[in-house]
Amino acid sequence: MRFLKPSLIWPLLTGLLLGLLLLQVFPELAGQGGESQSSSQVQAEVMASEPLLIPRQQGPVSYAQAVRQAAPSVVNIYTTKVIQQQLNPFLNDPFFRHFFGDDTLPRQQRMQSSLGSGVLVSSEGYLLTNHHVVQDADEIRVALRDGRETFARIIGSDAESDLAVLKIELDNLPAISLASSDTLEVGDVVLAIGNPFGVGQTVTQGIVSALGRSSLGINTYEDFIQTDAAINPGNSGGALINPYGQLLGINTAIFSRSGGSQGIGFAIPSNLAREIMLDLINEGFVIRGWLGVEVQELTPGLASSLNLETVQGLLVAGLQRNGPAHQAGLQPGDLLLEINGQPVTTARDTINYIARLRPDSTARLGILRDGETREVRARVRQRPSQENRR
Repeated sequence: MRFLKPSLIWPLLTGLLLGLLLLQVFPELAGQGGESQSSSQVQAEVMASEPLLIPRQQGPVSYAQAVRQAAPSVVNIYTTKVIQQQLNPFLNDPFFRHFFGDDTLPRQQRMQSSLGSGVLVSSEGYLLTNHHVVQDADEIRVALRDGRETFARIIGSDAESDLAVLKIELDNLPAISLASSDTLEVGDVVLAIGNPFGVGQTVTQGIVSALGRSSLGINTYEDFIQTDAAINPGNSGGALINPYGQLLGINTAIFSRSGGSQGIGFAIPSNLAREIMLDLINEGFVIRGWLGVEVQELTPGLASSLNLETVQGLLVAGLQRNGPAHQAGLQPGDLLLEINGQPVTTARDTINYIARLRPDSTARLGILRDGETREVRARVRQRPSQENRR
């Protein structure tokens, strides 16, 4: 048997130990060829399944600055009106009133109070609030956040949009800045400021849940911002603001089965509120266009019964005699396709669009009659119910 020389044993042991050490530090050196490729594939699959880091816009962690800017412009409104009551309920019977007369029957007066909110939109003292907040009020008292109180007078009120303009006579009034409601998107953060249940000025936070809400049966003209910011009785007429403290809308109504907030509130957009405010201040009433046409939305069944090949457009269901549409030559049964080149969609949107047309302007109406499209021109007039001047 032959033995290695002692001089060769130590280099071999040193090399073996060094190799073992390298395998411990770099275990991937143990795999070669197909095994290495398989390991790389597994690693690629694992990396592909890792969540992606999506960059997000940085938002504020506090809305205190927005509240500090907007809150002084939001006021509490307290209204009172005198209610006449008969002392005896039998005296309300027409039989007794016929014999005794209304003037001779004893009556009792009582004061009915209600509360709401308003927004200072001008340093000159103009306030925006809801029509239903000040409706039939004999006295309107406004309380500012800085502790001042004063009486207000109604400049104008519009029941069809549920907006009213008040005016107070005080100095150094903090007016809010208006933002364009046209820039709003669903998901934007909003804050509601008002006086819910009379507890005092309160701020709630939420997002824009929907835009252009209509057909709710709240007002004649509806184009609401829907929000889940808590709105409760007393918030009516208050401010819906953005995170910069600018006015986006006037809080108006809630959808609720209990009477409290259930996360579905509605506000009148600031752009629409501004238009109505200027009309009320300058004219005393809201200027609205009118064509004297009644339209009905088409359903597949209705279109089939009329032998129509399309369900697009609105059916002309009626015309006001000698109204603009009647004088322009529209007929019941015509299909209204567009106004001024804009396709009509729903009856509610069409009513809102016509209302925004200025009186004495010309409206181009695209219609379908007897299978042929044609255009008629109608001269827009002032809506008759709005012709009550100051």
